[in-house]
Amino acid sequence: MTLFHSRPLRRALYLFLIFSPSYIASRPALAAEKPRLRVEDYQIEAELLPQTHKITARATVKVTALDDLSVATFQLNNGLRITKVTDANNKPLTPERNTQDSSVRFGLTSGLAKNASTSFTFEYEGTLETADDSPVQGLKLAYIGPDTSYLLYSGLWFPIAGYGTNRFTSTISITVPAHMIVIGSGKQPPSAAATRKPEVANSKTFTFSWDKPSFPGTIIAGTFQEFKSDEAGLDLHVFFKPTHKDLGAEYASTAVKEFTYFVTQYGNAPSTTLKIVELPDDTVPSAWAPEIAAIAGRALTEKINYRLLANTIAHQWWGVSVSPATKDDWWISDGFSRYSEARYVESAAGRAGLEEMVKDMSVGALAYDSVPLSSAAKLDYFSPEFQSLVTDKGAMILHMLRWVLGEDKYLKVMRDFATKFGGKPASTDDFRALVEQVYGDKLTWFFSQWMDSTSAPEFKTKYTVYRLGSNKGFRVVGAITQDLDLFRMPVDLRIDTDGKTEEKRIEVVGTDSPFTIETFGRPRRIIVDPDNRVLTNSADIKLRSSILRGQGLIQQGDLAGALSEFNKALEVNKNSSLAHYRIAEVFYLQRNYQAAANAYRESLNGDGEPRWTEVWSHLQLGKIFDVTGQRERAVNEYRQAVQTNDNTQGALDEARKYLQKAYEREKGN
Repeated sequence: MTLFHSRPLRRALYLFLIFSPSYIASRPALAAEKPRLRVEDYQIEAELLPQTHKITARATVKVTALDDLSVATFQLNNGLRITKVTDANNKPLTPERNTQDSSVRFGLTSGLAKNASTSFTFEYEGTLETADDSPVQGLKLAYIGPDTSYLLYSGLWFPIAGYGTNRFTSTISITVPAHMIVIGSGKQPPSAAATRKPEVANSKTFTFSWDKPSFPGTIIAGTFQEFKSDEAGLDLHVFFKPTHKDLGAEYASTAVKEFTYFVTQYGNAPSTTLKIVELPDDTVPSAWAPEIAAIAGRALTEKINYRLLANTIAHQWWGVSVSPATKDDWWISDGFSRYSEARYVESAAGRAGLEEMVKDMSVGALAYDSVPLSSAAKLDYFSPEFQSLVTDKGAMILHMLRWVLGEDKYLKVMRDFATKFGGKPASTDDFRALVEQVYGDKLTWFFSQWMDSTSAPEFKTKYTVYRLGSNKGFRVVGAITQDLDLFRMPVDLRIDTDGKTEEKRIEVVGTDSPFTIETFGRPRRIIVDPDNRVLTNSADIKLRSSILRGQGLIQQGDLAGALSEFNKALEVNKNSSLAHYRIAEVFYLQRNYQAAANAYRESLNGDGEPRWTEVWSHLQLGKIFDVTGQRERAVNEYRQAVQTNDNTQGALDEARKYLQKAYEREKGN
């Protein structure tokens, strides 16, 4: 995947997530039980008190029973205390809280028959300041503060049922101090636009109404510089903090290009309004909601992070418009958005850009390849395994499907799927049925292999070259081999010769697939799947997968396990600069400076892949020399870092900073 650095670990983890907009954590509390009720609508009124990090709220929830109900269950952030729950007749109900899964349960006075509708009203309050009570361990998803407040849908700041699959409408009114603005999904009714609330001194109330069932539960409030654009018919608003206000125009231009590109791919989005909003750095790298694409401030640089922005915008189609019917179908949101990001990268950076993304996606797809994608519901939402499956393996399935169908049929499938299920939930079976309809035949072999199974092939070739006689060329007789007995996929074979390059599409079936190709020039090299059309478990993928697993273990505090994974990577390639760099990071975290310095040196003497390992190894060595009181040696390393002219993740900026003033390690980092 992408790089991260020890500066400190917390920021390192965020950088690791830059191209994967879902956070990896050890134990989320977001439940995925079979829903017994469906939420239809929310009417929410909330007052935020940023100086004290407090919220006071009232939410009326309209529901319909999916079975005969005697007990209703919702989820609500553990930092919020319910003061009162009443039914549609204003009779009090008695809620029970379970902090293990953030659930709220209460018995119904007279029960609710299947398909009957009613409403409940929750009154609640609390403090949202730290991640202590977060639904996802260690990650702030709801925060109220004087600079920026964010109430993400995943933060469970209002009572939620059917997380991620239950679509709903809403009217949300948020009262904040008068100097702040609030950003939400939907337009504000003219009569409710930023109205002053006389009973609350120096305050304003912002109301947002969303009348198409989706997930309009994200609210962001604060002081922002707004940049507007109506280019290409898009009502675009960019809300950045003052420190990033000069980037507004450039991000607006990029957002317009990405949005219009996705329109050409999938048809119209649910809305032509889009709000690009800056999030603080203490939460997820990105978040989405109807009309909202939120990006963390750390990703807002002069070099536009167009990949992260494209992924987030793509969720207007995959998530806002078409959403997963069940947790098993989650790849329809995250995997589709990930491959949409890849398609945009291909359009902007060409084939080379797509190939780099395919490598990233392949690593993510195989790093935790223990559960079939069709069984994703068995995993925790924010676990590395779940995110690996739904995001990267999901994206790779679309990449391979594009190869099997061909470009025209693939585009038709995606557009038809976006149109047919726009504004509705969709299942994998729905998608498969449409794919087979457009393809004109059953694709059981494809979906059972990639959706219902684990593992991927590692292609090898065995062949013999025969000369056909004077000036008649050569015949190559051989076979593509791999270890998966049930495997079947079309695979390209490229033969480089002294003259013209020859290509042939081989139907690889089983462990041994023969081929015969005639060439005029003498064959010099045979390449299987030269354009990376198929998810394969190559040596490079194995190495990077071990490193990715190691990074996940660091996040969970298992440094010994992380070292074990990084050493597995060295077994694949003992000269891997990246593996040595990751080992150095672990030692640095442990303050084992000698071992860290040795590993950084090994990284510098390795294969130099990726290129950024050079500048960051010099920079980290400089820090080690500074903290051990060897200023002259530190300066030498910082100078070597500057000489690389590689400013990946601001490396040169840091090196120049520490050339002026010695690095001092903060306590706890």
